[in-house]
Amino acid sequence: MPVRPFRTLFLCAHNSARSIIAEAVLRKIAGAASGRRFEAFSAGSEPASAPLPAVIERLEALGYETTNLASKPWHEFIGADAPRMDFVITMCDILEHDKCPDFGDQAATAAWPFPDLAKFTGSETEHAAMINELIGMIRRRLEIFISLPLDTLDRMALEARLDEIGKQLRA
Repeated sequence: MPVRPFRTLFLCAHNSARSIIAEAVLRKIAGAASGRRFEAFSAGSEPASAPLPAVIERLEALGYETTNLASKPWHEFIGADAPRMDFVITMCDILEHDKCPDFGDQAATAAWPFPDLAKFTGSETEHAAMINELIGMIRRRLEIFISLPLDTLDRMALEARLDEIGKQLRA
């Protein structure tokens, strides 16, 4: 295990819902439960001006810290001055015709596609239910993720396990 916490970056096109949820959830469940073994970040290829208000409201209602959540571009996480990521997980099928940037050969990568709230049509009640379902799906995958024996698996084994976690959603 590294001396510093494992850094995990969640990517999505607009960094307004799925990746924001993942950042908030990992910060909470990987804090006290894992001795601060993880740091969570999120970014997007075409970030929105801000996270979706309904997502922030629901996260707050469920007890997640939202103060520092913001939509931001992924270029903040590449380059010599950027923090080195251990894991990069995309939260959507494709990133709006963008190719993911190179985060170096040390980061284990995976794709965990989740439904896009921006494309969801339905009533306000149905939208709220979708947000709750999305938070639950993301939390379940992250609970499995933080329970992996990260210090005993090589990069290829880690990526295989991360892919398995992502496929559980589609099963």
